[in-house]
Amino acid sequence: MTRPFRTACILLACALALTAQTRELPIGVFDSGTGGLTVLQAIVTLDAFHNATGAPGADGTPDFAGESFQYMADQANMPYGNYAAVNKTDLLKENILRCMEFLTSPSTERSKPPVKMLVIGCNTATAYALEDISAFAAKKKRGMPVVGVINAGVKAAMEFQRKNPGTIGVFATAGTVTSNGYPNAIRAAAKAQGMPEPSIVSQGGVGLAESIDRDWSYISDTLTAVRKEYKGPSLRNDRLPIDPALLGIYNFSTEKNRIVCEFDPNGNCLELQLNDPANYVRYHLVTLLETMRRERFTRPLNTLLLACTHYPYMRDTIAAVLTEMYGVREGDGYRYRGVLAPHVELIDPAVETAKEAYLEMRARTLQRSGTAPAPDRFFISVPNTALKEVRLQPDGWFTYEYKYGRKHGEKKTYVRYVPFDTVNVSADTYERFSRAIPEVYARLVPAVKGLR
Repeated sequence: MTRPFRTACILLACALALTAQTRELPIGVFDSGTGGLTVLQAIVTLDAFHNATGAPGADGTPDFAGESFQYMADQANMPYGNYAAVNKTDLLKENILRCMEFLTSPSTERSKPPVKMLVIGCNTATAYALEDISAFAAKKKRGMPVVGVINAGVKAAMEFQRKNPGTIGVFATAGTVTSNGYPNAIRAAAKAQGMPEPSIVSQGGVGLAESIDRDWSYISDTLTAVRKEYKGPSLRNDRLPIDPALLGIYNFSTEKNRIVCEFDPNGNCLELQLNDPANYVRYHLVTLLETMRRERFTRPLNTLLLACTHYPYMRDTIAAVLTEMYGVREGDGYRYRGVLAPHVELIDPAVETAKEAYLEMRARTLQRSGTAPAPDRFFISVPNTALKEVRLQPDGWFTYEYKYGRKHGEKKTYVRYVPFDTVNVSADTYERFSRAIPEVYARLVPAVKGLR
């Protein structure tokens, strides 16, 4: 055997060994908070392909059977949607890439391996940083696939629109809306498929994802009166105004402390603040429909992209409110029927993202070999209280002013990455997981100490 041939054989053997080792690694799933667990739910329940051949079609076995996962929630730095509003997208990208470094690196302290691929469940992260993440992954490990959520959601929306033309609504965080990521992708898809210029309306759901993740700036379980720290829609918020003339249409729930009012001596509400995820849904859907009326849309809304991973948790509420709005009367007619279809197709990009992740995994031959998988791991970012400058809210998370007042490039360790526990994720949130994403919840139970 010649020396060059022997060397080539050794290199090939090493490459094959590395590939085999890589296949055994977990898949990384990332989001700004816990909303991306809806993407993980779609992944672990997906049965859209024949596992033996990879051909389309269910075979009765989940497509990711035998795979393990690492989930990363950048809770300390969320909501991501606000960074663009304060011209801090460079800081946003820095936060995201630090999370990517954590996911793709081994940690002896956390007994965690690196991941073999990245699924970016966060719409805002996909809109602003997908190219940066892909470049990072290519540099970190050649050939590491990165799957984003936007194109997957657009694909599903366009499939529905082909047979049911109407207006596509993009219901997303303010940051995702500002990026124009979805409208640009929708228009590009329509052009590529020879479809007419699409009708698109966008609504930034400020406070909805935050209230789902119990962000103190937008919701408080112990709230009894209005507060100056509140950042959501209100009667006095010029940027997110609650229209007093529409109070009967919003139909906010007033049970317990789901809204709070400041009254004058005559009992008139001078200020009103939302304190419940369902009330945020009501505010933003009415606002979207009012925008369509004001701008005289001619094609009714019949497709709504749930373009934030948190929003599928509220899918039933969103569907119910849209049905309610269709029936709102005005004079002898109906207020919204000119801009709202009787049925609105709710598009959750998670399923299409799961399909794309599977195809990428097979294309790179990254399926596990069938040996016992490593346990799933769930990580969350928390404020680094060892940093003396850190400013915290009463709930222990960054204050709004500190979070968005930081500057990129300062090389400070703002956060720590720790496993999920029953303190950094609330009992109410775990209860929601058990109902909304049961397969993921079943994976959380052995991973989270104290969870049953």
